[in-house]
Amino acid sequence: MLNITSEYDCSLEKFTGKMMIPVETFTNQVNATQNYYAGMSKYLNDFVTPFMLAANYFSNVEQTRLMMASPVDSLLSYMDLFEFSLNITNRFFTGSMRAVNDYQNKEIQNAFAAFFNTIFNLEGEDLNAFMARHSKMMESVANTYPQAIRDIEPKFGFHFERGENIRFAETDRFVLYQILPTDKKVKVAEKAKPLVILPPYVLGANILAFLPGENRSYTHCFANMGIPTYIRILKDISTTPPLQIMTPEDDARDTRFFCEKIMARHGKPVTVNGYCQGGFSAVCDILSGELDGVVDALITCVSPMDGTRSKGLSNFLKSLPQRFNDLAYGTKTLPNGNRVADGKLMGWVYKLKSVENEAPMVAFFRDMMMLSPKNGGEVKIGTSAAALNYWLENERTDLPLPITQMSFDSYNIPITKDGTLPIKLFGRELNFKRMKEKGIRWLICYGEKDDLVEPEVALAPLDFVDAEVSAFPKGHVAIATSWSNPKSACALHTCFGEKNYRGPVRFQLDLDKELDSQKAASVSQE
Repeated sequence: MLNITSEYDCSLEKFTGKMMIPVETFTNQVNATQNYYAGMSKYLNDFVTPFMLAANYFSNVEQTRLMMASPVDSLLSYMDLFEFSLNITNRFFTGSMRAVNDYQNKEIQNAFAAFFNTIFNLEGEDLNAFMARHSKMMESVANTYPQAIRDIEPKFGFHFERGENIRFAETDRFVLYQILPTDKKVKVAEKAKPLVILPPYVLGANILAFLPGENRSYTHCFANMGIPTYIRILKDISTTPPLQIMTPEDDARDTRFFCEKIMARHGKPVTVNGYCQGGFSAVCDILSGELDGVVDALITCVSPMDGTRSKGLSNFLKSLPQRFNDLAYGTKTLPNGNRVADGKLMGWVYKLKSVENEAPMVAFFRDMMMLSPKNGGEVKIGTSAAALNYWLENERTDLPLPITQMSFDSYNIPITKDGTLPIKLFGRELNFKRMKEKGIRWLICYGEKDDLVEPEVALAPLDFVDAEVSAFPKGHVAIATSWSNPKSACALHTCFGEKNYRGPVRFQLDLDKELDSQKAASVSQE
């Protein structure tokens, strides 16, 4: 009797379990659908919000210009703009449909396999497992991944508010911090050759302290070798009027002020290290003569030197009707009346130039595939992906118009045949050949697959002056993210690759040894 009851209970449990499978499958389908639309709406909103900003700025500018321009000129410009918009729209939908097709081509086979496995009771993923996987994937895209991005904030960047680094000097526009080693066994070599880093304006400084706790920070690569390392940090532009109206000349004066203080402390000339736009500013500052006597070496990383050679952004700007290729269409007015370039809009322009790869649908399906559970396991979200996306979502800042104009000109006006830049500082022409005249040692680092600052853009100075070159694999931020790991294949303190490229930290250490050797030789001769 007990055996009969036990067998009956077991059969009832199996029967109930089988009856619940369709309910579970349906529930997973509902959850996946809800999270799909929730996730997609976020991706669309991230793209549409700057578009609405752009439309508002466009309307404000055109209200004035339409009254000043002739009707014929306006009509022709608007026709060109319509053609430009059609091209962007076509690329938008082409990229989106390609992303959808790539995903469906992959998953349709899995869906058919799951269907037949269910019908014929075959081994492998059945419909219930198929929908469970999609439910888990969509939950990750809509909720888990965004939460991981928010949670990475304490680990990403410098966090100067914690007081772990030294506030060394400041001007009306910048604060200069000395970055201390994260490796507590390392002591700063006070008599070593110092270095000051100029971060990019648009991208912000925190990308140069990617994940310090994981020993992946460009800035700390220098500090952890005992190098006196400083970084120039912008003050909050929304509350700092002098920064809102800052000129390239102000940039040069403040840089000299900082370099004088650094040199006085350490007794050696300073190496200026500019990343991205910070490298272009550093070059202009040096060529202006403002840093004479305090700077003897330069490191530029993925820095745009002649934007007109860009196949991406420069061609995008050239395709705009001339009337609309104007910073006025990206300018906002602050409550105090000062006008600045909208950083969010500038970040959106970078997406727009590669819209076939950056459209919301493309990004959404790309993340879906990345977050799809493998073999029914849990979705693992790496700290690198979370930190990179936190930076992309939160690190855009508004820019002073004169600084933005400097970069804008460099992408619209080429360097002359004799090496003169399309920019003047203090009324002086800037020519690359001055680097040789002043004996400035220069290391140019670039990304072999950089699609933001292409190699030909970063290497433009080589047409006019000798400089050492280091080619890093991957793209625009890889030097600050992938290769800032001291154990990576292209570690910054090593020589790497078939051509034995010097990393920027190695370059700085070798410069310091050369100075010490020269000093020792000078003393022995005396």
